Amino acid sequence: MSTLDPRPTAPSRLAGLATFGVAAAAAAVTGSLAATDAAGRYGALVQPSWAPPPWLFGPVWTVLYTLIAVAGWLVWRRAGWSGGRTALTVYAVSLVLNALWTPLFFGAGLFGVAFAEIVLLAASIVATIVLFARHSRPAAALLVPYLAWVSFAGALNLAIWVLN
Repeated sequence: MSTLDPRPTAPSRLAGLATFGVAAAAAAVTGSLAATDAAGRYGALVQPSWAPPPWLFGPVWTVLYTLIAVAGWLVWRRAGWSGGRTALTVYAVSLVLNALWTPLFFGAGLFGVAFAEIVLLAASIVATIVLFARHSRPAAALLVPYLAWVSFAGALNLAIWVLN
């Protein structure tokens, strides 16, 4: 690897994976801090018949945040910071939007604002998938379950907003 190559060196790859893991965990923690007693609040809402039970969210998000972290790491490993700048910036925006939804929905009870925000989140995930595919198709594929779950969450958010 030449000194002009922006891709990470072998010794830095593990540190990079840890960095992406911490970034995904930070989005998760930020959201969870605003969602104290989220299961209780969620259960108290009028919900559509197809709403999942509160216990399902934790395991699903644990898997999704792992996939999100690995996807970002794969792009960084392939393209480096400079080569993947646009894709990784959109990825970072997606993480910020992800972290904002829970405080809007559970913390503030702003179901309409949360719905608008989750639509932006879904759009940012689509953009991230498209940009990631240019660097790593596996990284893009790892984000498809995330997009599916956020789309489902958006539909649930809308239904709860209408019903409440």
